Amino acid sequence: MEENKGFIGEFKEFIARGNVLDMAVGVVVGGAFTSIVTSVVENLLTPIIGLAIPDSSFAEWAPGGFGIGAVINAIITFLITAFVVFCIVKAVNKAMPKKEEEPAPEPEEPAPTTEELLTEILAELKKQNKD
Repeated sequence: MEENKGFIGEFKEFIARGNVLDMAVGVVVGGAFTSIVTSVVENLLTPIIGLAIPDSSFAEWAPGGFGIGAVINAIITFLITAFVVFCIVKAVNKAMPKKEEEPAPEPEEPAPTTEELLTEILAELKKQNKD
C-alpha cells in the first residue's frame, strides 16, 4: 500500500476487498432471513403448539391466532433486502477494476489408455527377449 493514498484512498481500498463485501452481504441477508424465521416461529408454529397444549403460555405469544400476514411481510422484506444487496454488489463489481486473467494452462496430453500401455509393455518385453 502506498504511503500517500490518504484516508479516502485507504478506505476505498479497504471497502473494495472482496472478503469485506462478502461479509457485509452475509450479515445483511442473514439479518433479513432471521426476520423470516422469527416471524414463522412466532406467528405460525407457536399458535400451533398453543392449540396442541391448551392453557399454555404459547398462546399468549400469538393472540388472535395465526399471524400469516406478518410471515408474508417478513418474506417480502427479505426479498426486497436481498434484491437491494444484489444491486449494490453488482454496481460495486462494475466499478471495481477487473483483475487481469491469467492465461489458461496448455492442455496436457491425455493419459495413455490401458490398451496403449499394454501394447508398449508387450513391445518392450519382446525387445528384451530378442536381446
